[in-house]
Amino acid sequence: MVDAIGHTPLVGLRLGEFTGVEVFAKLELQNLYGMKDRVARQVVLHARKVGQLAEGAPIVESSSGTMALGLALVGPPLGHDVHIVTDPRIDPITLAKLKTLGASVHIVDRMGEGGWQRARLDRLEQLMADLPGAFWPRQYSNPQNPQAYQTLADELLEDCGPFDILVGSVGSGGSLCGAARALRRTLPGLRVVAVDCAGSVLFGQPDDPTRLQSGLGNSLMPSNLDHSQIDEIHWLNDREAFEATRRLVREQLLFGGNTSGSVYQVLRHLSERERAGTRIVGILPDRGDRYYDSVYSDDYWAARGLDELPVNERPVTVAESDTVVAWSRRELSGRK
Repeated sequence: MVDAIGHTPLVGLRLGEFTGVEVFAKLELQNLYGMKDRVARQVVLHARKVGQLAEGAPIVESSSGTMALGLALVGPPLGHDVHIVTDPRIDPITLAKLKTLGASVHIVDRMGEGGWQRARLDRLEQLMADLPGAFWPRQYSNPQNPQAYQTLADELLEDCGPFDILVGSVGSGGSLCGAARALRRTLPGLRVVAVDCAGSVLFGQPDDPTRLQSGLGNSLMPSNLDHSQIDEIHWLNDREAFEATRRLVREQLLFGGNTSGSVYQVLRHLSERERAGTRIVGILPDRGDRYYDSVYSDDYWAARGLDELPVNERPVTVAESDTVVAWSRRELSGRK
């Protein structure tokens, strides 16, 4: 099962027919439990190799999604109990999978001054004190997180060959920055476009802990996010991301989560504006099953007033000091 991680399909999307742009999707959502399976494998195997994780020692991590599932997949067959710290926003499908896989799930009951992330980290520190010898993967700062995506870069080059633009979502920063860094050894002119959510601090926006998107965005700044690897950033609000996720199913037959939908929104935009012959790859990280009662639920939309949020039909270019409320974009200066 550990060896089965990765090797995900690359598919051509029905986009760019009228502009001569080729668009491909890397279906990381086809990993056994999700995109972070790659990180879990890399982090755990490396920690065992260098002595950070002793035989039989427990693993403790803060996660509400695919990193938690990846660790629950990789840890037990290698002899490690897995403890996951999360918050009440965890979806019931992920919670059911974690418990059935045998992970111990610790749910904090209220957010701290730094939002839910801070509350989870406080609980994690307590667990580390209670479990001598426990290993904390530290997905947001562990350099093995971006290193895990060397395999993703290798697969893209093997399946696709040279391409011009890479589009991916950003949460911990590991997947997009790690893949970009590896790809640029072969494709030095690669343009990298990041996708974030309104209300996330990753690119200088004020934090909004009430945002509904899962799997991207953050209330804290992870050290694995390397702005110098990113050329352009797009933000979507919750309504725009959820609508794009439903559109992904209708137009491409891919039942994804809101992170995949957000990436798809940007892929559609780029397919209409880039010059003929441009080749674009988007990374689709998450399946849609755990969003059945949110993204795909009309009752959820109505209860949270999503239809009242503003919508931009195309991204508005904003300055660094502007606060984003709907689909916006900004070019970053790190690689200029």
